[in-house]
Amino acid sequence: MNKMDLIQDIDELLDRYCDGCFLKKQLRTEKGKATAHRFCIKQCTVGEQLRFLGSELNKLGQ
Repeated sequence: MNKMDLIQDIDELLDRYCDGCFLKKQLRTEKGKATAHRFCIKQCTVGEQLRFLGSELNKLGQ
């Protein structure tokens, strides 16, 4: 994969699953921004995929 493909995949994931995510919105309301962010990074399957794509992007940048 090249950088543009990875960036496009990341954008598609964010647009499809993260924009308007009910769970993130609810966590932000009930427990705050930091808790919602932590959930997205550590527990959400979409966050897992985003981390993977980000690490692949970093490998290409070096």
